[in-house]
Amino acid sequence: MKSHSSTLLAEVRTFRQNHPDVRYVDLIALDIPGHFYGKRYPVDMLEKVAAGSPLKLPQNAVLLGAQGGLFKIGDYCFHDGDPDANRRLVPGTLKPVSWEAQPLGQMLITSDGTEAPIEFEPREVLAKVLERLHHKGIHPVVAFELEFYLFDKKLSDGLPQFARDPLSDDADDQPNLHIERLSRFAPVLDDMVETAKAQGIDITVITAELGPGQFEINFGHLEDGLRAADWAALFCRSTRGVALKHGYRASFMAKPYLQHPGSGMHVHVSLYDAAGNNLLAAHQQQPLRHAVAGCLELLPHCMPIFSPNHNAFRRLGGTVNAATRACWGYEDRDACVRIPESDPRNLRIEHRLASADANPYLVLAAILVGLEHGLEAAKEPLAPLNEDRNSGTDFPLEMLEAVRAMQHQPALREGLGAEFVDVYCENKRQDHLAFQQEIHAREYRWYL
Repeated sequence: MKSHSSTLLAEVRTFRQNHPDVRYVDLIALDIPGHFYGKRYPVDMLEKVAAGSPLKLPQNAVLLGAQGGLFKIGDYCFHDGDPDANRRLVPGTLKPVSWEAQPLGQMLITSDGTEAPIEFEPREVLAKVLERLHHKGIHPVVAFELEFYLFDKKLSDGLPQFARDPLSDDADDQPNLHIERLSRFAPVLDDMVETAKAQGIDITVITAELGPGQFEINFGHLEDGLRAADWAALFCRSTRGVALKHGYRASFMAKPYLQHPGSGMHVHVSLYDAAGNNLLAAHQQQPLRHAVAGCLELLPHCMPIFSPNHNAFRRLGGTVNAATRACWGYEDRDACVRIPESDPRNLRIEHRLASADANPYLVLAAILVGLEHGLEAAKEPLAPLNEDRNSGTDFPLEMLEAVRAMQHQPALREGLGAEFVDVYCENKRQDHLAFQQEIHAREYRWYL
């Protein structure tokens, strides 16, 4: 513990030496809906925390709804006295913030690794899954891909406007995959990449996607699943900030335009043993088939995680590369679980169902539980789409139905933790009901 504190203290002191103009550091963590919460700390107080002083925040900050409100979930929030819970600093995440007007730093905090972790904190949920897999001799290697849209900074009557082409000042309203879009938006994209790299994130490929003003960013593969999810979360935060600095609005909203493709979170996962052998490639890839079967079996019960809000369900079906059934295939982007072409060393699954605004810690945790379940059950999957284009099983396409499917699934309750599943399902149920508490103009047009 002393060595751990010494490492953190050295990190803080090195940061202060390299960034003497920074007076405050945002200590941040992801809540259940995928928003950052935290505190802004004077940098000299951060040294005390790094040296071992307690860092406490309200436990129930993790339970905030999409709009920041608290819901009654069991005894949490309104009958527990709103207690504090210990957090710790995540080593290696203290970085400068370049998109704010004033010099600032940020650092991730978490309850995992403390004496009393919060069972429903997203990072803690993933940490427990990874720890269990490691004890079984399974070591995931993970890479995220995130799609997002650029909009004009100003909304029009609350609605997004197409991003302006900086060369012509015309709206970038044409769906295309042209490489020229990367050139036209190079200043903001380059800044996003460099800012992400300054956060320690390994950016690899940038793609102009099909939707107008839509892009995809790929991250490098990591043997540390927690850090891979950290990258995805931190990239969303920095990208939104950089976009505003350049006069745009960046959004990871799942389906901003009904007539254009939605934005997804694609997760590549391969599994290795302690010696570095690819477990999925053994025995003529039979473990791969078992892992796929487990993923597909649990997928209908994980929909509140993969599609975490009302808008995210709009993304499913009706456009390219977004499935409406639990299915798989080799080199098939219509499949929820795609097997990219690769050599045995790099054999992996690509899970393509989650929306870009899903919580990356929980998405990865759900995928890994599915893989784990499949390897242990050793069942054969249904036919791949390459053999049968109608292959697949149905999954819920509406939040309340999805919550019912998730809450009492035994493998999920065991794999993710029963307390987490109950808390998460109630959070999603209450958020969905709160969303319905508004009469939209369309109802008056149809029924007045």
